[in-house]
Amino acid sequence: MIIDATIPLLLDYGKDVTSKQIAEAAGIAEGTIFRAFGDKETLVAAAVDRYLDPLALRTSLRSIDEELSLDGKLREVFRLLQNRFSGVIRMMAAIGAQGPPPNRETRHDFAAIVGELLAEHSDELRIAPDRVAQFARVVTFASAIPTFGESIPFTFDELVDLFEHGVIKPAVKSTEKD
Repeated sequence: MIIDATIPLLLDYGKDVTSKQIAEAAGIAEGTIFRAFGDKETLVAAAVDRYLDPLALRTSLRSIDEELSLDGKLREVFRLLQNRFSGVIRMMAAIGAQGPPPNRETRHDFAAIVGELLAEHSDELRIAPDRVAQFARVVTFASAIPTFGESIPFTFDELVDLFEHGVIKPAVKSTEKD
């Protein structure tokens, strides 16, 4: 409960959040924070760890409706990734962290989950489903980085359309008469 109350405050105030603000948001006495965590830094570390934990993303990816079309599945994957990466980057900026976030070893789990989701559509894809996952991750991550995503912002539909259809127009078939 204390960690859950701390996360939005970290996103808003960064490390400048006070233990008093956290206690008020959690509906507890300020001393309870120190009894439970020892100090504010330990609480902040626990809140950041929970926020960055990829379990929620993996769970959400596994809950995508398998009855959706390929387009529907890709849209859901992109939506979840876009939310995840924009949140991670926002948290990292809020706490002043530099470099990649922890838990990088779970990237292969992500590709396997998305690969399984898209496996039935293999005949519709130009590349293997798990590779689709990696490309989707790269595209959505880049769009979430303020330096790239805010200078010339892309809409969600533009990202999905580019990903699904590429940048080359399909060849126009000739309508010659015999």
